[in-house]
Amino acid sequence: MKVLVTGASGNLGTALRRRLAREDDVEVVGLVRRPPEPSSGGRVRWVGADLASPASVPVLEREMADADAVVHLAWLLQPSRDEAALRAANVDGTRRVATAAAAAGVHLVHASSVGAYAPRATPVPDGAAGPDGQPRDAVGEDWPTTGVPTSLYSRQKVAAERVLDEVQRAVPGARVARLRPGLVLQGDAGSEIGRYFLGGLLPLSLVGRVTLPVLPLPEEVVFQVVHADDVAEAVLRVLRTGAQGPFNLVAPPVVDRMDVAAAVRAQRVPRLPARALRALATATWRARLQPTEAGWVDLLTQVPLLSSALARAELGWEPAVRAQDALTELVDGLGRGRGASTPPLRPRGAVR
Repeated sequence: MKVLVTGASGNLGTALRRRLAREDDVEVVGLVRRPPEPSSGGRVRWVGADLASPASVPVLEREMADADAVVHLAWLLQPSRDEAALRAANVDGTRRVATAAAAAGVHLVHASSVGAYAPRATPVPDGAAGPDGQPRDAVGEDWPTTGVPTSLYSRQKVAAERVLDEVQRAVPGARVARLRPGLVLQGDAGSEIGRYFLGGLLPLSLVGRVTLPVLPLPEEVVFQVVHADDVAEAVLRVLRTGAQGPFNLVAPPVVDRMDVAAAVRAQRVPRLPARALRALATATWRARLQPTEAGWVDLLTQVPLLSSALARAELGWEPAVRAQDALTELVDGLGRGRGASTPPLRPRGAVR
């Protein structure tokens, strides 16, 4: 089985390469903007192409000519101040991948996100598990994919889903699976996530390693995460079964502000109005003190809780890492400056 993986050098791409390396019958081609050293990929054959550019189209067509599947993971998070550049990579790039896959008759596995969903029905959802083990307020894959309008990331995840809709209408036989995970975490992404979301605002080497006397957070901070290795396992199951359609992927239990505080060793967690945290994010972003636009606060405080019942039933998927363990691993990676040998995941302090 030949699998073309876009964004194979990133957070989820690295986890997927680890998983596919254990499959003797799988050939992996990693399509990335900046191919790493050959030693970084194991059995991966690296191909350089920028999906934001039309010049990537012949590369996609060539690699898909004999491929069995394409896993589209490539997604640009920065520069957050250049919406046009992000749209070219994320939305136009998705169109190029999906169009080429449909034309070649190749199974497309697209990495969407919880961020594609419309906001939750209640400001502070009930994260307690019901009789089926799912959160009481959890929604399925039929929840509207209209996004959180104030989040650029969310708007572009929605736009990418609409691109898939258009391609499937144009090519009725196109085979597309859409994975909608919660926040995808792993320790090796610590340095990358620190660069993308915190920049130089905080001394990252102290994160999770010193006790914080106080960490004000909104009570609306209720969300779900999933370990990158567990998402990689879901991707493999989709590839093996040829599954199509959307699948939510989250690990239990639900994460709230107290879990965040415990992970970063905060002693007190006073309630902070969400609007105050948003204002702080906006002010520091505009002052160029950190790279995260305020829409990420809206995501943390507005996204719905998801049910992974469909993935369990159709794929036989079960997350191996519990949510709090994935969060703790990420915090450890932030503090230690962990990373990997690819350019996006370079450890803190490594030479570009």
